Amino acid sequence: MAAEGVGVTDRVRDYTARFRRFLHDEVTPLEEQLASAGAGTAWQPHLDESGRMHPQVWQARREVQRRAASAGLYTPHNSEAAGGGGLSRVEMHHVEEFVYRESGLGLGLAALAWTEGPNPAVEHCSETAREQYLTPLMNGEITAAFANTEPDVGSDVLAMSTTATRDGSDWILNGHKSWITNAHFADVIQVVAVTEPGAGTRSLSMFLVDAAAEGFRRGRDIPTMLNDGLTGELEFTDVRVPAENIVGEIGDGFALAMSWINWRRLCRGGMCAGWGAWLLDRALDYTRQRMSGGKPIGSLQAVQHLLADMDAAIYQARATSLIAQAELDRLGPFDIPLHHDAPRLISLVKVINDESFYRVADNAVQARGARGLLLGSPEEKLFRLARNLRIPAGTVEIQRNAIARGLLRDREQVS
Repeated sequence: MAAEGVGVTDRVRDYTARFRRFLHDEVTPLEEQLASAGAGTAWQPHLDESGRMHPQVWQARREVQRRAASAGLYTPHNSEAAGGGGLSRVEMHHVEEFVYRESGLGLGLAALAWTEGPNPAVEHCSETAREQYLTPLMNGEITAAFANTEPDVGSDVLAMSTTATRDGSDWILNGHKSWITNAHFADVIQVVAVTEPGAGTRSLSMFLVDAAAEGFRRGRDIPTMLNDGLTGELEFTDVRVPAENIVGEIGDGFALAMSWINWRRLCRGGMCAGWGAWLLDRALDYTRQRMSGGKPIGSLQAVQHLLADMDAAIYQARATSLIAQAELDRLGPFDIPLHHDAPRLISLVKVINDESFYRVADNAVQARGARGLLLGSPEEKLFRLARNLRIPAGTVEIQRNAIARGLLRDREQVS
């Protein structure tokens, strides 16, 4: 599924052409070096004694990020004002789809900023923080983590217990965050905390905490089904945060957190389309070569149905993503305040992609029979990842709640 159709601009064509060259010239040699290091692969890293991603795999990812930033490939999703590409969400769908299909499970995935890179929310930082954190993030020089979830608080963000209290012009942060991606390596953490209890969505604020700050501690590793050694806990004990490290204004935390979360939800479209097409390509090649009864198994109707269902699921989710994101580009996908029609569209993108990609990954395993069960194979890894997707950035149940609220509100306005 090449980058074709609605929203394919000259900027998308330029990016994909340059990315293909980058994979060949920059990423392939790094993958060869990593393969000889005995530290595992980008998708199946060995873990250190603490259960964290092997440092050589992490450093290979970091090198790809730095080189991608130098080549102007790392942050096409960020605004031009921040030094990014300023691409629309439809353009980004095509970019993400291309990156995931071309990279598969290789190091090339690190070339496009993920959760450890700059995001729409952090662009609301002060000029001081822009120089200290945003610009280095854009350049791939440092990495970030988004600290919202707590051990006992997930989707119900207003119930969080992490607090920040004013002390002169500074703020004192105390709390415990859990299930944090890049917890072990982040140089700066976007922390959401309660600053005005009982103020509803205005009760939260977002702060940038330097990993070198006194009172900050990286907690235990949390082993997940992805087995990549990137998830952990963070602890904040009387961490002093200067006023210039407030993101946006005090009380903006809920809106900024949702901006970050919605960014990750919308990235599902290109990611699932790209990986889905990659899995379908592999299934087509395998079922044409694998013989049974003297014929390729692809000639069997049961196997053909698996392939057809994979194609239908990819097409359905991809169409949803492009149509919804075209509308979101008109509304403003990350505006604060967010347009009242946006949450429903964003949730449609996430839930449809999460569930469609799960079916694609399941059929990709089934098409290979026993070989699909091999631990560490691309199909097995993406099956686990597909199951994982239905929980982070808001469970599929939460997405259905948001969709229903949007529908009911529209009906009330008509009545």
